[in-house]
Amino acid sequence: MTALVTGDARTAAPARRAGRTALPALVGYLVVAAVLLAVGTPLVDLLRYTGYALGWVVVPGTLVFRAVRSRPFTLVEDLAFGAVVGLVLELVAWAVFVAVGAGRWLWLWPLVVLVPYAVLPRLRRHWWVRYPTRVPTGWAWAVVAVVAGFTGYLAESFLKLNPVLPSTETQAQYIDLAFQLSVAGAATHQVPLDVPQVAGEPLHYHWFGFAQLAASSLVSGVDLPTVFFRLAVPAWCALAVVLVAVVGWRVSGRAFTGVVAAGLMFVVGEFAFENGVRQLFGTQATFIVWGSPSMTYSWVLLLPLIAALGEIVGRARGSAVPALGRGAWVLVVLLLAGSTGAKASSVPVVLAALAFTAVVLLAVRRRMPRALLVAVGAALAAQLFATAVLFAFASHGVTVDPLSGLRPYVGDVPGRPALLTGVIWLAVGLAFLLNLQLRLAGVVALLRLRRWRLEPVQLFLLGGALAGPAVYLLVGHPGSSNQYFTRAGFAFGVLLSAWGYAELFDRAALPRRGRLLLALAAAGFAVALTAVQLRHPATVTSDPAYRPVLPLLWWATALLVLVLLVSLSWPALLERWPGLAGRGWLVLLTGVLVAGAPGLVTDAAAGRQHPNGGAYAVVPMPASRVAAARWVRAHSDPDDVLATNVHCRQVVDGWCDARSFWLSAYAERAVLVEGWAFAPRMVGLPGGPYAPFWEPGRLRANDAAFTAPTAAGLAELRDRYGVRWLVVDREVEPESPDLAGLAELRFDNDRTAVYRLR
Repeated sequence: MTALVTGDARTAAPARRAGRTALPALVGYLVVAAVLLAVGTPLVDLLRYTGYALGWVVVPGTLVFRAVRSRPFTLVEDLAFGAVVGLVLELVAWAVFVAVGAGRWLWLWPLVVLVPYAVLPRLRRHWWVRYPTRVPTGWAWAVVAVVAGFTGYLAESFLKLNPVLPSTETQAQYIDLAFQLSVAGAATHQVPLDVPQVAGEPLHYHWFGFAQLAASSLVSGVDLPTVFFRLAVPAWCALAVVLVAVVGWRVSGRAFTGVVAAGLMFVVGEFAFENGVRQLFGTQATFIVWGSPSMTYSWVLLLPLIAALGEIVGRARGSAVPALGRGAWVLVVLLLAGSTGAKASSVPVVLAALAFTAVVLLAVRRRMPRALLVAVGAALAAQLFATAVLFAFASHGVTVDPLSGLRPYVGDVPGRPALLTGVIWLAVGLAFLLNLQLRLAGVVALLRLRRWRLEPVQLFLLGGALAGPAVYLLVGHPGSSNQYFTRAGFAFGVLLSAWGYAELFDRAALPRRGRLLLALAAAGFAVALTAVQLRHPATVTSDPAYRPVLPLLWWATALLVLVLLVSLSWPALLERWPGLAGRGWLVLLTGVLVAGAPGLVTDAAAGRQHPNGGAYAVVPMPASRVAAARWVRAHSDPDDVLATNVHCRQVVDGWCDARSFWLSAYAERAVLVEGWAFAPRMVGLPGGPYAPFWEPGRLRANDAAFTAPTAAGLAELRDRYGVRWLVVDREVEPESPDLAGLAELRFDNDRTAVYRLR
């Protein structure tokens, strides 16, 4: 009996430890699931998507990652990196299956991985791995808290205001969302992609993230709008949080670095002190995950790429984290390939970070590691591929235009003294640094602690952190999309800033009570700032041009005064609390890093009243239009082409704002001519979205089908352009009575009608 009890105890102990290890992840999933269910996500769709994410992404990707990395470290790293590897492998599988017209069979792709790993003895061992390092309990719960908090922010700022499908005629929607959904819809049956609104026009664009949306819908069976508006983006954000924490741990060798980096990227917002409806110079996390989901997807690929390149550049001295070994190169190749079409801003920043590291090492140490040179070559090759193949050398409106992102806040006032203009430029530049870069203050601490003698991996992170805003300030874009370079660089910056904070924290050597007091003080400071901003929101106007930056500068001045007062009273504080000795810099840096804590709270508060916080243009998305488009999706073939009489978001002085994307978005079909403003050849042209369509003959033939239809005209649409369906919005212009005799009316809800060509 004693032997049996002892044996049971020995067996039960690992099980209990495994349960404790899995508990944070389980709680995190349940919290995210509860939030998604609360905003109307169907339970069956949530379960289907969960099964897809685990069985079709995480499992095959983790098996491959385990095979390429040299030694195991932690289970959470294997799963996080494995999920990213799975996404890249899925992208390849999607391209193959869709290209041969077998998209409905995409669910079979994991067999390419699972069968060899089940049959071959050398691969079979990767199903069960023992890990030498247990994840600290505090680290795990902190990461879960960040995931849960950010998911709640997404719910308040977006999910509650944006239904999966509009149910009223007054629903408003951020203008870009329908375009993004249309690209994902095209990816369900097409590779390479065309512009969904102009049938046959190549889409030279970063569309890999939208292909992932399509793949997840094809495999899981979840309707694409549900994937887009409810499931994928929160899942990407949760994965990005875990990746920041894992990568921060790996590159620095400190688990604490990863937790701090996750907080800086997904808890602390911009230092803005505005009214929450709009932000200066864009935002890092605020609405960007919905304004540009491709940015979120690119972070997911960029973060492990940073880790792999960090190993190649040079591991942190004294790190106990096992090296990736040759697997780092496999990851670099996979993730560079995936990053080329994830976001156009990723690879240039990576290339600049590598080049910066090479130049500094060559200047300081008079040598350059061969591996670093090879990495530069790989990144350069990836950028050339993206430029030539994916973007076809199209500029997409990007031009060399230094300081164009700041110029609107300076203004051009005739007769204004040059000295005053210079002062305004300095003020706006300072506001830019405070607004978007304040969370990188830990970099300054690291430089001070290291006396500017950074390790190669730290140089690499610094290069990326500098390259992002540098490119933003160097180039211009009519839609301010140059800001995405800053966001790519921010992924480097938060890692290095957190590293600096961790080193300063270690040097302070706070006892347990001191750590608790510091945490409580930081939380109290954040709560106080948030309460002030919610109670006294700044009134922001645009006259004069620099006025929007004034609230930020006033608050920065007020906080600087607070710092000075604390500094003057520091000797007295030391007499009262001797334990503060030698810890003043830590207290100061903690306050600086949490100064933007009100950001996400105020954004969520504004989100209760405005779709996407009201910071960006919205368009009507009436339920009647969406119902017609969804009917077409259900009754047409994927290769069918549609025609519509809706091209304009609005008409101003006879000019069409050609940003209409609703039909291609919800029908998931190509449209002969819908809104053409986002076609790559149009971006950056004079007139912006009001520039005329480049093929007027096609547009005339399209419109004549509704206003003056003839049998010959409809036959031309059918035989020359492949049009099978006509979708008319009668509030734009009623169709000609002659159309009913030339085409078959198949759907009619008073506002919209759908005709099928005979």
